[in-house]
Amino acid sequence: MNTTFDKSLPLAIGADHAGFEYKEELKKMLLAAGWQVDDKGTYSLDSVDYPDFAHPVAKMVAEGKAAAGILVCGSGNGVCMTANKHEGIRAALCWTEEIVSLARQHNNANVLCLPARFVSLEKAEAMTNVFLATAFEGGRHERRVEKI
Repeated sequence: MNTTFDKSLPLAIGADHAGFEYKEELKKMLLAAGWQVDDKGTYSLDSVDYPDFAHPVAKMVAEGKAAAGILVCGSGNGVCMTANKHEGIRAALCWTEEIVSLARQHNNANVLCLPARFVSLEKAEAMTNVFLATAFEGGRHERRVEKI
């Protein structure tokens, strides 16, 4: 059972143009907290297609090359739908700290998807911290997660 994220592995992070600025700020916060960060892009505000960044993040997590993933786009929906196409990925679109906590505790979410156009940067940072600090409860939830 995965109860916490392995800090010896990097976090994979990615965003489209709508999430670029949040990604850059989250990356600074994560590096300052001692995480390794593997930035899968985008690297500017130029318009891009979110699957080009969500797939590499999800692939790293699915292959065990990243402890977890963080994806940011305008609504969070596009990156979440894309990431969840990968076997073993449990991407959660979150907009409150309580939802993040429940996604970790009950669903063992391994990719956090954030809607940059609908939450403040401060809220995105707080949700990221909750995501990384919250353990999967296992127990009855383990059976349910295995059915995914």
